[in-house]
Amino acid sequence: MTISYLKKAEKSSATGEDDTRATVSRMLAEIEAGGEQVCVDYAAKLDGYHGNILVTSDDIDQATSRLTQQVKDDIRFAHERVDKFAQRQRQALQDFEVELSPGLWAGQRQIPVQTAGCYIPGGRYSHVASAIMSVATAKAAGVKHVVACSPPKPGTGVNDAILYTANYCGADSILALGGVQGIAAMAFGLFTGRSADVLAGPGNRFVAEAKRMLFGRVGIDMFAGPTEIAVIADHTADPRIVASDLVGQAEHGPDSPVWLISLDAEVARKTIEIVPGLIESMPEPSRSAARSAWADYAEVILCDTREEAVEVSDKYAAEHLEIHCDDLDWWVDNLNNYGSLFVGEETTVTYGDKCSGTNHILPTKGASRYTGGLSVGKFIKTVTTQRMTREANREVGAAAARISRLEGMEGHARSGDDRLSKYFPTETFDLSH
Repeated sequence: MTISYLKKAEKSSATGEDDTRATVSRMLAEIEAGGEQVCVDYAAKLDGYHGNILVTSDDIDQATSRLTQQVKDDIRFAHERVDKFAQRQRQALQDFEVELSPGLWAGQRQIPVQTAGCYIPGGRYSHVASAIMSVATAKAAGVKHVVACSPPKPGTGVNDAILYTANYCGADSILALGGVQGIAAMAFGLFTGRSADVLAGPGNRFVAEAKRMLFGRVGIDMFAGPTEIAVIADHTADPRIVASDLVGQAEHGPDSPVWLISLDAEVARKTIEIVPGLIESMPEPSRSAARSAWADYAEVILCDTREEAVEVSDKYAAEHLEIHCDDLDWWVDNLNNYGSLFVGEETTVTYGDKCSGTNHILPTKGASRYTGGLSVGKFIKTVTTQRMTREANREVGAAAARISRLEGMEGHARSGDDRLSKYFPTETFDLSH
């Protein structure tokens, strides 16, 4: 059994992280110290934008009027499926209470955070779908106030379709801010007076690093890097379709990893042959982004067995994982590490990215080994409760006191002692460890 590389990446998703970290650290410190004016200055300097930061209802109405009915219908189509899936996720998160022993009840409650900050990319591409994925999911979770932000364009502000979508999905405030300044504004409560409890949404490496640095002060959906795709293909795969899907994800950016794990040498070689032509046939900026991603971040791995392919795939733990193979149920049962799984040629990352219903904000850089993607659960706190009768203190109080003394925590022990003394004044308990 062998695992061999027909193409090896020159770079990894960690390339350039140190420079990014230094820039983001400086910007966050400046914005926290200087507040809203620093954000305004960064919007002017980095985006050439001099308009209002807090989007008005008139801005939204004007943006809506400039969209065709087909665009609005498509956005509503996508929202309906994403919202339906998110609502079902919410229903699966339930409160409960259980009696653990006579007189002792413990339970959990699902409480939405008060304010969520949703970042919607709008730089190289205007990610309308990301507005649906983050804002609609937060609203389905029951978040009371959702602040959305998206990079403005010089002289025009936030993309019309993004404005319409964020508003349609229920955003309560929308900021014309991008990058680190947008993340900082949501985290610090600038322009809205509402500091985000959770930050969510994809973005470039500066956005991702800002979220990572703020984690702890606020919650984040995940620390995400450039988008990734892995395709597992056997002899049944169509190299043209495989190549198309790889290129489709490579257009996200010049640092987007794309991986082909093949059980068939001919399928792998044909895919490698087809990819460059597909890239060169695309318009800019997609062409340049995909060309760099394929040159620097693409890998093609040849495996002898499907068990080897699973081993390789689980090691990569790709954000998006497509299966173009025979016996699809076997793959579903045996693969473990992925952000979202696309089973069979008939589905593709593009569908999940845009409108099929599952969330496209997913773990990258191997994080799917320990976490899934954005869901309503990211906006909900699972908190616990307990209550008990006085009678239950007889058993629980004595055990807690003894365990506390075993640990050397006398103050804890006396909390149990005092209740036992109050509730059962005529009884004697063994309270030493």
